[in-house]
Amino acid sequence: MMERENSNRTRRIALRLTPEEYTKIEQKYKASTCRKLSDYLRKHLLDKSITATYRNQSLDDFIEETVILRKELNAVGNNLNQAVKRLHTLQQIPEFKVWIISFEIDRKIISNKIDQIESHTSKITDKWLQS
Repeated sequence: MMERENSNRTRRIALRLTPEEYTKIEQKYKASTCRKLSDYLRKHLLDKSITATYRNQSLDDFIEETVILRKELNAVGNNLNQAVKRLHTLQQIPEFKVWIISFEIDRKIISNKIDQIESHTSKITDKWLQS
């Protein structure tokens, strides 16, 4: 539904503000639950309700950093999986068999930790979004 609504938005409004005006608008936007400045301005201009909440900036920063870390860990996990798939083609060499087994154990440990981080992040995010 949101995509259909956005696709109808073909008109733009250009507006110049002083730095003080922009700062004031930005402060009000950051004190709201709106995810984007354009959403906040659209709601304000169209007299729609805007929910203002107290946002814990340190928690916001924590969530943002955790999401970035989760993406990076997923990328590392994907790279590890690709490396193992390549190494499986070399199973005929005895030294690689031992290394592959050891690597598989480490990969499973890392994968479990990534899953735990994702689960923990989801719980924190859900609690954060409810408050």
